[in-house]
Amino acid sequence: MLSPRHETGPPDLTTPEGFGAFYEEHIDAVLGFVTRRVADPHLAADLTADIFLAAMGSASGYRPNRAAPIAWLFGMARNILSGHARGLARESGALARLSGRRLLDDEDVAALEERIDAQRAFREPAGRHAALSEPLRAALDLVVLDQLTPAEAAQALGVTQATVRVRLHRARRALRAPGAVTGAQLEAAR
Repeated sequence: MLSPRHETGPPDLTTPEGFGAFYEEHIDAVLGFVTRRVADPHLAADLTADIFLAAMGSASGYRPNRAAPIAWLFGMARNILSGHARGLARESGALARLSGRRLLDDEDVAALEERIDAQRAFREPAGRHAALSEPLRAALDLVVLDQLTPAEAAQALGVTQATVRVRLHRARRALRAPGAVTGAQLEAAR
């Protein structure tokens, strides 16, 4: 059975209305993806906006038969977050991010801080999770936290579905070790 996000068919990202509907459908998932990885609410808002700007710029090249929309977005999100972590083009990107955007008001900051505080409950007890290698952690996060299927996670990571399943098995085995964070704790931290 297909999930609700696939029942309506592929989105038409080349029209303002289609992209607007696509944005509304996926903003919460992308913002959740970012806030699980970034602790500053202003930075989380900026990176989320950058992800959708990149999606808008790549909309004409999107092929729904190659990747589910959320996997496509999460693949872009991973690239943007990696680029930020390396600090590439930080100064020129800052000017582009500031132009034409409204500033966050107190309500926006409070809402983002709530999301970040909720995620802190996950970050603090997840020492085992943090000790996983990046490939294992990425596969686990996409499937467990971001609720992608293994096939969608494989698309977002640019690997085969078999590779994702092996990484999931290894990550879950490492988390089941004595004193490990349980799957229920990972789910509760969402």
